[in-house]
Amino acid sequence: MISIKNLSFSYGSKPVLKNISMDIKGGNIYGLLGENGVGKTTLLTLLCGLKKPLSGTIETDGRAPYDRQPSLLEEQFYLPDEVAPMHSKADAFGRETGRLWKKYDHVKYLNALKDFEIDPFQWMDRMSAGQLKKTWISFALACNARHYFMDEPTNGLDIPSKSQFRSAITKYTAEDAAVVISTHQVRDLEEIIDPIIILDKEDVLLCASLQTISEKLYFDYGSEIHPEALYLERTPGGAIQVYPNTSGEESKVNMEALFNAVHAHKDIVKALFQ
Repeated sequence: MISIKNLSFSYGSKPVLKNISMDIKGGNIYGLLGENGVGKTTLLTLLCGLKKPLSGTIETDGRAPYDRQPSLLEEQFYLPDEVAPMHSKADAFGRETGRLWKKYDHVKYLNALKDFEIDPFQWMDRMSAGQLKKTWISFALACNARHYFMDEPTNGLDIPSKSQFRSAITKYTAEDAAVVISTHQVRDLEEIIDPIIILDKEDVLLCASLQTISEKLYFDYGSEIHPEALYLERTPGGAIQVYPNTSGEESKVNMEALFNAVHAHKDIVKALFQ
């Protein structure tokens, strides 16, 4: 488990995260959402130990990521938005670099490349941006890490590749792995991410499972306008509305509507989920 307690971070005099606390548990694929500049990438780099907290603590299975202990490094993988075009064939890159991860599985790597329709003997620095991204994703999954931090992994992928990504994440990550995916493309991932973390400037507005969200908020897809709607989006033939769930009925969570409702009524939503 990753335990975040009273975490703060700033770039010089500009605060990014302020006194945030939450737990990230294994067996979940977390969706990390937020507007540009709220600190999603910063949080991921703090979680993997590339940055040091200004104050507060992060503990991953009882260890501090910034200490960069080899025993922890081999159990985690950070995939940045922009990946490096290595001067190597994909197969050779996996064989050589995979030695840094104790549980690296080259057969899994080749199978993932096949699923993504990538030639393992293609030079990585001659790949398209989408091919390169899929190669790095395949390698990450083959490392069999316990903790994955992925920054906009579907950026640069075409529609079929996004479907392949969703399939690969569920197919190749261990049942007890903790996966945190930062994304702007919620529609790309809404079928696999749960729980949801929504960041705001210096704050966490929401960290909850879809079940809890459905218990607290109702997502109405009818045509009758609800007077307590926190968010309303008109659609052909009706509307999507989000309002406090006072009836106890279940509803299907719409990620974009959730995000907009949370940002439009931050205090109300935070109070609902306290």
